[in-house]
Amino acid sequence: MHDRTTPPTVTLPTIDHGPVTLPEPAWCTGHADHIPGYRTDLTHAGPEHEFAFDGETLLVAMLTQAPLAEHSGRAAGLYVEQTGYARTLDAAQLRQLAAALTVHAMRLRTLADELAALEDAEGPTR
Repeated sequence: MHDRTTPPTVTLPTIDHGPVTLPEPAWCTGHADHIPGYRTDLTHAGPEHEFAFDGETLLVAMLTQAPLAEHSGRAAGLYVEQTGYARTLDAAQLRQLAAALTVHAMRLRTLADELAALEDAEGPTR
C-alpha cells in the first residue's frame, strides 16, 4: 500500500549515473518521451500552454523544474518560448493582435499566480 505522505517518484535512465530515482511533482505530465541524458539534465515538465493569434502560435509556456541542476536553480519555473511570428499588419489586424496580447498577458499573470502558490507550498529550493 502506498504511503500518502511519501511523494511519488520516477526512475529515469541516465548515461552518466544509470537509473536515477527522484520525486515527481503532481504537476509533471510524465516522462514517456525521455531519452537518456546526463543526470543534471533531468527535467520535469507540466502541460504546455499555447498563446496564439490568427491561428498561429506566438508563445508556448510550461512549468518546468530541473531538480538536479548544477549550474542553475533547481526550483520550478515557467519556461516561455517565443516563436518566429512576423507579419506586416494593417490597423485593424494590429488592434486584433493587441487584444490577443492583452488576453495572453492575463493568462501569463494567472500562470505566475499558480507558480507563486507552488513556490509558497514547496518552500525555498536552491
